[in-house]
Amino acid sequence: MKTEDIIRVRFAPSPTGYIHVGNARTALFNWLFARQKGGVFVLRVEDTDIERSREEYEHNLIQDLRWLGLDWDEGPDVGGDFGPYRQSERLELYHKYADQLLEEGKAYYCFCTAEELENQRQAALAEGRMPVYSGRCRNIGLEEARRRLAAGEEAAIRLKVPEEGLVQFEDLVRGLVEFDLKLIGDPIIVRSNRMPAYNYAVVIDDALMNITHVIRGEDHVSNTPRQILLYGALGWKQPVFAHLSMVMGQDNTRLSKRHGATSVDQFRRDGILAEALCNYLSFLGWSPPEGNEVLRLEELVRLFDLGRVSRSAAIFDYDKLHWLNRQHIRLLTSEKKLELALPYLREAGLVGEELSPSQQDWLKRAVEILIEGVDKFSLLPQKFSLLFDFDPERMDDEAREIIRSASARKVLAAFIQKTSELKEFDYEIFAGITGAIKKETGIKGKDLFHPLRVALTARASGLELDRLIPLVEEGARLGFPRKIKSCLERVREISSFLNL
Repeated sequence: MKTEDIIRVRFAPSPTGYIHVGNARTALFNWLFARQKGGVFVLRVEDTDIERSREEYEHNLIQDLRWLGLDWDEGPDVGGDFGPYRQSERLELYHKYADQLLEEGKAYYCFCTAEELENQRQAALAEGRMPVYSGRCRNIGLEEARRRLAAGEEAAIRLKVPEEGLVQFEDLVRGLVEFDLKLIGDPIIVRSNRMPAYNYAVVIDDALMNITHVIRGEDHVSNTPRQILLYGALGWKQPVFAHLSMVMGQDNTRLSKRHGATSVDQFRRDGILAEALCNYLSFLGWSPPEGNEVLRLEELVRLFDLGRVSRSAAIFDYDKLHWLNRQHIRLLTSEKKLELALPYLREAGLVGEELSPSQQDWLKRAVEILIEGVDKFSLLPQKFSLLFDFDPERMDDEAREIIRSASARKVLAAFIQKTSELKEFDYEIFAGITGAIKKETGIKGKDLFHPLRVALTARASGLELDRLIPLVEEGARLGFPRKIKSCLERVREISSFLNL
């Protein structure tokens, strides 16, 4: 394959905060496209916002992308033939091409102050015109501009844009897009502080890095005509553009923190699997042709088709994400489930840092049983509270209602009496006792078992008793930091609570 035929895409975040799922979706689509086409995926850090960019945010975004399973062929941490890959390290390049545009008469210095520009804007609005730059400094010659700069005046650099005509491009998602040049004006390409404007720097970077396809959010559609004009002014071939729809909340407003977790970091800390998050993000504007919804990264690479990406807004459905997470959890080995669960169990104070082999074995089985139906790992300690937290005083109203009836009291009194002399307990013993109570009282079904569940859990619902009792009995002997009360200890407490 010729070098010019190799597809090259990039993800270019600003290190000004954590990666939002919208940006993560953009990174994923670029990565999938590159990997499917045998192309190159470039990570570029756009850190020219000096006030807001932070080194720790760059570290975090790299960590988040790697956690998602996305790797890059070129970037600030791995190098490459087209670096440097941080915009703050490319300032000489931006100045070089700005000087070229000035010398060729395709750009000019603008000495308008912020106050003057605001007055021009207000005047245009008052006259019912679009508030584009008036072109006031267009005819200042380059030599005169340089004399004024040498005298201490400050100036930005603007690109000269034709006053009439259309800018058109074929978007891979949106189809033909066109803009009237009258609505664009002469954009600033270098600010008066010598820092490049976004629309200028991104063109220099994409062109010099041989980016062939620019896949990004639709909030950049309005930037595209300015960038195309810059490609033309510099005599460079423009890339193919594909603008992805915005990610919205279920109320059709832009996804934000008020809808729930929105950053990759939040989802990771919440116990969402990277595989599940990538799986879900791929469905934000795209759907696989084969109909299967639970897909690993390698399957997404095989099936992904940029031509099937919808231009309609993508609605972020937390319920669907949680459903997918449950499906991916089921695909994990017991060992992996335990590995992912332990940080949450430790944070809840249920288990210690060091675990004995018997504790590990018990926890592995407990996680396997209790994780069924759990949306995310952060909710697992709540499930484990069934084993670790037994407190009749905190019994909910539903459980209290169950043990209030006369038949329930009869069952509990018989159960307490039949266990009072026991030194050991297991499910086989429990089954024998319940059989005897059923025979003696004639009480059966839920009227028999619901009170017994409350007696052993202080709850109205939960794990089936044939699974709960073995876990409780074994766990009670393992010496966890938070003690697990044995079944017999629980019966004694419920007896005291009920005065039976």
